Amino acid sequence: MLREIGRELWIADGPAVRFLGLFPYPTRMAVARLRDGGLWVWSPIALDDALADALAVHGPVRHLVEPNRLHHLPLADWLARFPEARLHPPPGLAKKRAELPWQAELGDAAPPAWSGEIDQLVFRGSWFLEEVFFFHRASRTLLVGDLIQRFDPATLSGWRKWLMRLDGLVDSDGGAPRDWRATCWNRDAARASLARSLEWQAERLVIAHGMLPQANGSAALAHAFRWLR
Repeated sequence: MLREIGRELWIADGPAVRFLGLFPYPTRMAVARLRDGGLWVWSPIALDDALADALAVHGPVRHLVEPNRLHHLPLADWLARFPEARLHPPPGLAKKRAELPWQAELGDAAPPAWSGEIDQLVFRGSWFLEEVFFFHRASRTLLVGDLIQRFDPATLSGWRKWLMRLDGLVDSDGGAPRDWRATCWNRDAARASLARSLEWQAERLVIAHGMLPQANGSAALAHAFRWLR
């Protein structure tokens, strides 16, 4: 269930979810173990007993973190299983899911719970969706939710494959969906966010949807946002 990819960092792939009822989106989460022994879970996937048992081997789940307001469906199940965990919302999600017990909204500065271990920034520029990027220092890994998508062409067929290619979301040429790009009116803010992300000099890039880049993380990030630069 959990695959170690770096120092104190694991990933797990979850079931596909249907976007607009038509497109199967593979899901992926990352788990970091903090210095206090607690687990920091990014973009939680569907939870079952096997996954909960695998997590228990590494430590208690203490923080649940989402990259943007579109990621939220499994949270109630996670909180029911791990009631001591704290929920940390990206911009806009606490308002969307007001029934959940949120902590303060995430911004450019990491909360004290993981400051010095995981850096973060809000990728700005779009009036529709802002996303929080995270950089795990120990493994030099950048975590990106929906702003980079790289779907395996072998899993697509017919008009879906054609449309996903047209949207720029297939294989190594994958990046941000065109509809998000169309809402990115403040290009200066987006370029500033990209520049800050590149300063981390990530060795690895983990994305929530699709094939993991095999190349240098910063190079994969720059390639995915070549339309912006």
